[in-house]
Amino acid sequence: MATREGMSGVDLHAAVAEWQRLLPLWVGKIYLFSSSHIVLRLQGAERARYQLLIETGKRAHLASDLPTPPKIPPPFAMLLRKHLDGGRVLSVSQAGLQRIVWFDIGKHNTCYHLVIELFDEGNVVLCDEAWTIIQPLRPHRFRERDIIAGGPYPVPPPDPATFGEEAFRQFLQTDDRDIVRALAVGAMLGGKYAEYLCRVSGVDKTTPASQADAGRLYRELAALVRRAEEGIVPVITGKECLPFSLDESDTPSSFSSFNEALDRFYPAIPSSPDKGTRTGPSVSREERIRQRQHEILAQYEKKVGRTEQLVAMMYESYPLLQEIITVLDAASQKISWQEIAQKLASGKNGPAERIVSVNPAEASVVVDIGEQVTLHVHESLDANIGRSYAQIKKLKKKIAGAKAAMERPVATPGKAVSRTPVMKKRWYHRFRWFTTSDGILVLGGKDASQNEELVGKYLEGGDLFVHADVHGASVVIVKGATERMDEVAQFAASYSGAWRSGHATADVYAATPPQVSKTPESGEYISRGSFVVRGEREYFRNVPLGIAIAIQREPELAVIGGPPSAVASRADTSVVLKPGTFEPNDAAKKVLRALRERLSDAEVRGLKTVLNTEAIAAFVPPGGSDIVEP
Repeated sequence: MATREGMSGVDLHAAVAEWQRLLPLWVGKIYLFSSSHIVLRLQGAERARYQLLIETGKRAHLASDLPTPPKIPPPFAMLLRKHLDGGRVLSVSQAGLQRIVWFDIGKHNTCYHLVIELFDEGNVVLCDEAWTIIQPLRPHRFRERDIIAGGPYPVPPPDPATFGEEAFRQFLQTDDRDIVRALAVGAMLGGKYAEYLCRVSGVDKTTPASQADAGRLYRELAALVRRAEEGIVPVITGKECLPFSLDESDTPSSFSSFNEALDRFYPAIPSSPDKGTRTGPSVSREERIRQRQHEILAQYEKKVGRTEQLVAMMYESYPLLQEIITVLDAASQKISWQEIAQKLASGKNGPAERIVSVNPAEASVVVDIGEQVTLHVHESLDANIGRSYAQIKKLKKKIAGAKAAMERPVATPGKAVSRTPVMKKRWYHRFRWFTTSDGILVLGGKDASQNEELVGKYLEGGDLFVHADVHGASVVIVKGATERMDEVAQFAASYSGAWRSGHATADVYAATPPQVSKTPESGEYISRGSFVVRGEREYFRNVPLGIAIAIQREPELAVIGGPPSAVASRADTSVVLKPGTFEPNDAAKKVLRALRERLSDAEVRGLKTVLNTEAIAAFVPPGGSDIVEP
């Protein structure tokens, strides 16, 4: 069933069935209203017009009313328009009951695939005819799949809803969960549809999956899928929206389609006060605020309950999780996280089978213990569980604050704020940092103390140690293999004594972790923040100095900095610095002024908490700087 948190695979199947009946369709304008709201205007037969609303990770349905589109389309919307505007929708397909749908769109003798992902945080991915990714809305790297431009899109394998009866029987016989969990998670039905299937099949939901009546369950599953295609009679129960009734007490609604019911059930796309709003009954501002406060309070309470449940499950799986932490912590000291991910992907048995994804930047993995939990492998299991307790404590404070706010009178309207989420503070933000164009995290020390910390605590097997070949330079660590060593070298050269000296270029070298040591030769001394590098090094000669600073708008709002090519891949416009005459603080003020001049007054107000001198100064190299005029 569709809830405020999102649609299930069965709900998506019903929505897609209604889309398929509208073919043929042609693609019109495409709008990106926020980092998660995309709308495709579609034209049908006899001048019919439709608006497909996608909220990544949650929902996809036809919508009736939309706010005024942005005057300046974001880059991703422009990319989709370039390839798809005027194209004909040849087909709409869903991967079984998985929350993945793709449109095959023909244009100029080319068939494009537009993929909509509604699981996790969601995504929209444009692929060419050979399923090579042209551009995703959000680049991602997972243990089993990479969603990055230029890579192949991993078309999902069949799921139990597409199996024959014998294959479905084999699926249940090899599942070690009870039948309701096997259907909810393994067969991707979700909790409510899984319980419904058990009920109509006459199977106790606590029965082990291997002992359940597979033939009866398969026939009822096939009937459920057919009903989602042909027997749609929408039902809204208040907290849920279903394509058909699962209980005799449910009262069918008067909606003519499931898409119409979803459009009424879900909230409209947020819009600024001066833009068009959704039509409907007039609701006072105070009522809207109170309703939103109740929704937020319910979300907090739900998160507390879920986190407490995860803690209990982590204690139940204590030996398994402890083994995963011990093995991966030891492995990361010898090999890179990319090699670890490859070894985990090939693991078929034991703990490796439970690992869902790997996050090298955070040195963490996601493990399936019935629910997905994140483990930070350089911390003890008790410390990991302590993170959850800290989250519960924080949420309970928010609950108390929300209840107190509900007792206070509603405040008068204030200034509008940006809907794009602001980048959260991450552990590596206290260092110098940037992300390469191909998505690899690079860290640099700001002083001798941070240089020591980076090498002693964060330099792991498979990383790369990079340093400018001048006195007084940041230690730079590359957290994984990258094709953009030119960007890494420019980063290392720019945050070195070469900038203070006013040089235009510098030499940079790279070495592996075993080559780096704090042990000097006999009779020699190594100062704090310095290291001995033994063996052959890889040199990068005459690396140009230059740092760009910009405002990143998607997927999170933040001031970012680094080599110009890396920054350009994540921002529309940037200010480039070269060694020059203005001290760091004055240079930061000049960069701030230059960025603000490229924004409207409304944008400057909206970015006030993000775009400031302090945020920019974090990326200005030590020494004099000048702005390079475009």
